[in-house]
Amino acid sequence: MFLSRLMITGENKMSDLKFMWRIPAYPTEASRRSVFVKQISDALDYIDGKFDGAFLDDHLLPWTAVDHPGGRDSLSNDVDTLECMTTLSYFAAAYPNLVFGPIVLSQSYRNPALAAKMGANLQLLSNGRFVMGIGAGWYEPDYEAYGFEFPAAPNVRLAQMEEAIQIIREMWHHSPATFEGKYYRIKNAYCEPTPNPIPPLLIGGGGEKIALKLVAKYADWWNYCDTAEVYAHKLEVLRAHCETVGRDFNEIVKTWDGLQMAVAETEEAAQQIYERSLFKRQGAVVGTPFQVAEQLKPFIDLGVKIFFLRFDDFPSLTGLKLFYEEVIPLLK
Repeated sequence: MFLSRLMITGENKMSDLKFMWRIPAYPTEASRRSVFVKQISDALDYIDGKFDGAFLDDHLLPWTAVDHPGGRDSLSNDVDTLECMTTLSYFAAAYPNLVFGPIVLSQSYRNPALAAKMGANLQLLSNGRFVMGIGAGWYEPDYEAYGFEFPAAPNVRLAQMEEAIQIIREMWHHSPATFEGKYYRIKNAYCEPTPNPIPPLLIGGGGEKIALKLVAKYADWWNYCDTAEVYAHKLEVLRAHCETVGRDFNEIVKTWDGLQMAVAETEEAAQQIYERSLFKRQGAVVGTPFQVAEQLKPFIDLGVKIFFLRFDDFPSLTGLKLFYEEVIPLLK
């Protein structure tokens, strides 16, 4: 099946590197409706056969402006925002050579049994090209606007995520499935056809006491965004949790989330792209193709095998093309 090529484990090799484009969930300029969808399609047309897949975040309102110095008012809530799972379904059908998945589902936006069913269905219809990304959820305005309960304590949301993961795994492996937890329950739930192969479970997060322990217990892929120094520290925490729960650390595919990539022919042009961005993220990668490659090589040395990349100059494809044509050859 298609995903067998992505279930890479063990020691890292340059030839194992995989690159995923992060589909923008909403425009950061004036594009709307069909124009915005066409911009995404143009990018997917380009990466088809070049990158390995495309992933989309799971939010119901635009969220990146929360990190902008101007605050959330710098990007209005009425900006067109794509719902994650329906968008992935559409583009997975349109681009049969690419892997698709959420990065990551906010577990409380969908009943976990329904999420399991949706994931199994997408795995069938995509012929094995689906990755189930899941996280605890964090963006409170989404919850408030759509009427979801938002437990303020992160440990409660993480406990909910663990139960959601248990239900998804149970339904994917057993039919019917039954689970009784503190937050969620199912009884004789059928998930037919069960997915074959089972989609990789990607867990995003870096909390050292709980989140990384859940990664050690359940994740096939781990995703995190920060500097190489912070990433290295989180790896050591994850390694310790793996030892505690009896998990082989090397079984977990390490991925890095390049939420902010500003790539240009000159350092000055790259910096201008970065400065125009609506948000500033820890671990942003900014520079010429050579400089970008030098900033990513430490992650490869740490064992990262999959890079998720969001380019600040979208809807321009310049950064995306420069990355493929000039950065990737420097990394492999």
